[in-house]
Amino acid sequence: MRTMTLVLILAAFGTDCLAQRAGSSVAAGEVAGSAAATATRVEEAPVLDGRLDESLWAMAERLTGFTEREPVEGIPAEEDTDVRFIYTEDALYVGARMYGDPAEIRADVTRRDAESDAEQLIVSLDTYRDGRTAYTFVVTASGVRTDFYHPSDYEGARDYSFDPVWEAEAVVDEEGWTAELRIPFTQLRFSPSEEQVWGVNLVRRRPALQKESFWRLVGRDETGWASRMGELRGISGVRPSRRVEVQPYVATSGTLASGTDPENPFEEARQLSMRVGGDAKVGLGPNLTLDATFNPDFGQVEADPAVVNLSAYEVFFEERRPFFTEGAQLFSFGDLFYSRRIGARPQGDPDADHVETLDNTTILGAAKLTGRLPGGLSLGVLGAVTDEESVETFDAGANEFGRATVEPLTAYTAARMEQQFGSSASTVGGMLTAVRRNVDPQSDLAELMNSTALTGGLDGRFRWLGGRYDLNWRVAFSHIRGSEAAIERQQRSSRRYYQRPDADYVQLDPSRTSLSGYSIDVGHSRTGAENWLWDVDVWAESPGYEPNDLGRLGNADGIGGFAGVTYRETMPGRLMRNYAVRLMTTQEWNYGGEHIVAWHGFNLSGQFTNFWSGELGIDHEPALQSPSLTRGGPLMMRPGFRGPFVAIGSPSGRRVQARVALGGGTRTGGGSVVWVNPSISVRPAPQLELSVEPEYRRDRHPRQYVETLGGGRAETFGERYVFSHLDHTEIAARIRIDYAIGPDLTMEGYVEPFASAGEYRRFGELLESRGFDLRSYGTGGTSITREGEDYVVSDGASSFRFEDPSFHVRSFRSNLVLRWEWRPGSTLYLVWQQDRSGSDIPGLRAEPGDLLGSLRADGDNSLAIKATYWLPW
Repeated sequence: MRTMTLVLILAAFGTDCLAQRAGSSVAAGEVAGSAAATATRVEEAPVLDGRLDESLWAMAERLTGFTEREPVEGIPAEEDTDVRFIYTEDALYVGARMYGDPAEIRADVTRRDAESDAEQLIVSLDTYRDGRTAYTFVVTASGVRTDFYHPSDYEGARDYSFDPVWEAEAVVDEEGWTAELRIPFTQLRFSPSEEQVWGVNLVRRRPALQKESFWRLVGRDETGWASRMGELRGISGVRPSRRVEVQPYVATSGTLASGTDPENPFEEARQLSMRVGGDAKVGLGPNLTLDATFNPDFGQVEADPAVVNLSAYEVFFEERRPFFTEGAQLFSFGDLFYSRRIGARPQGDPDADHVETLDNTTILGAAKLTGRLPGGLSLGVLGAVTDEESVETFDAGANEFGRATVEPLTAYTAARMEQQFGSSASTVGGMLTAVRRNVDPQSDLAELMNSTALTGGLDGRFRWLGGRYDLNWRVAFSHIRGSEAAIERQQRSSRRYYQRPDADYVQLDPSRTSLSGYSIDVGHSRTGAENWLWDVDVWAESPGYEPNDLGRLGNADGIGGFAGVTYRETMPGRLMRNYAVRLMTTQEWNYGGEHIVAWHGFNLSGQFTNFWSGELGIDHEPALQSPSLTRGGPLMMRPGFRGPFVAIGSPSGRRVQARVALGGGTRTGGGSVVWVNPSISVRPAPQLELSVEPEYRRDRHPRQYVETLGGGRAETFGERYVFSHLDHTEIAARIRIDYAIGPDLTMEGYVEPFASAGEYRRFGELLESRGFDLRSYGTGGTSITREGEDYVVSDGASSFRFEDPSFHVRSFRSNLVLRWEWRPGSTLYLVWQQDRSGSDIPGLRAEPGDLLGSLRADGDNSLAIKATYWLPW
């Protein structure tokens, strides 16, 4: 009742917008009715200097009459914008004049593809005119280029891995600013028709003034992007090129390590290396592109953030390697594909005193075929081979060196197809992945990993009423094979825990050599409406579902659903420019019928009339049975949680921007959580930007797993499941420094000091299965004492011990990259990286001083130089 009252009160703030909304629809309709543009053919290309002073620009049709979306939707734009299209046999040229007061024009200089608050012209092209996909090119008033690909008919769906070779220049003058863009046809995919008809839209953004205008207006409450474009006509006699591009590289690096162990023969204070390889891109006809990489080098890629994982589940990091990020949307199919499996750290762990370390397996080569056929069929096929990896070992007692294989030769394959149909760009498709490892059945690796893995499935998305309604579905399967030990390891993994003593619907079978499973997802949503939106999803993942050889899945064995409803107002009112109120819930049961997940959320977000933004909400998770707390033991009651969060941010476009988010709550059993995440970004000069994002989190968890020991009572199936109260603090700071000497010469710095400490105290063992209470050590006839780094517990006639799990770790990671695009498509990188880590006295709380202390931790200093050369043929 309180929530509905709040919704009605907030709705009242937007009632004075109704007249504006009615007027805006008329204005938008006028724009839509005249949304046609013509490109003019010229024989001589213009000089690309950002100035429109050549006579050939006067020959081209002028596109004007932009319509405002921000701050007032539907009215003519206050400042005029004039855009023209011409083309030659080789490229499409865009010339534009953006009128305005030069004193109000932000012309910040940033690295390429960096979002900034500089004034921008956005040119978006649907070259297939399929109403679903689009290429977007952005130039700022300082000439900085940004590009991305829209894989679906949604303005916010942006794939920044699209990295074409194109050029742009811009000049600020007394009337505003002008820009010229040159987009080679070789960087676009389109049909081989004699007469080309493309979708097109143009957007002018002025973030510092909170203004945004469109040539073809897409309203705030409208869905779609490519489907709402106007048309670009007049391009004829242009054929898709063969597109052959080669980009070889050479790289050299040196590493200086501190704190090396003199007894470890594999730790060297100085290391030098040199690498060569390259990438190739070949057009196969007008619609398909083959990308290949050989011995790829990713030394310029930013390091993963530091993390301390205390859960039973794997941590998944974002893919940052360029070869795998480009076109990644074509391989999107639920949890079947996670490209970071390719080239990951070796899985083998030889039993030796000292072992040579490898950070990743070598990718011998990888290739992918991607494209979209004239009939609307999109496809992507990827293949990769990683090398067999072996490391040296050293037995100190025998003073002997040895060698052990830690990763077999492995082949990865992924294939995805998706067919578009209907006026609302509905789709149906499928995907297959396969992994084949050359594992010696007699080796230790045969006990660790599957020899083969196969996954696949079908999916679809049916959209109607202009894409305002969306019904999506997905059905997938998995099948893995391996030795009895490898498949038993999969059965015992945290994704399923077949060994649970109280599970009667699954059973651990040590003789199995294969495992199969399935996954089903169905969702229905209303994505476009003036006020009310909703989303309903249901899913099922069988206990045997295992896509993780080339996919990513936290845990299987679940049948659940999500439901959410949103009330939003997108037109400005007396207090709010826009806002949204959301109510959401998630529920899940395992295949044994046990209720294991419940979450309820309320969220209110919006932007005030002064352009400040805010968000507040509350999360509630009731206490339920958990199949993972005991790490393969019986069900145990998981602590519930309830707490609020709030965030507020300053307007975008300012030289100084700030945001702060904080939250917390209480847990069942005396636990609590508090976290704070402020951030500030400062631009003291057009070429320089500094940002700092510190984080602090303290989590006092009443039931943190420690260890499983034998000798337990019948109530816990003969095992002791040891838990404790954990006081866990983490503090970190992500610092970025970006300095742009020019649009093609930039320096980017990233620094992340990190500290995490956990103090375990008040130990005890689970009193009974499905319960929450502990049999606390030191009470009820038990005693607990400390001996060195161990705790010793006496329980009558028996005693047992376990190691103190308390920890205090620090790390420092930094990445400084000087990037120079010395000719179109060719880049020189100078990279300096640090990776330091260390530990301190266990149990002490992490404090701000630890961040400075992380600088003194031992680690590696690396300096690398990498040069690439782009060769178009």
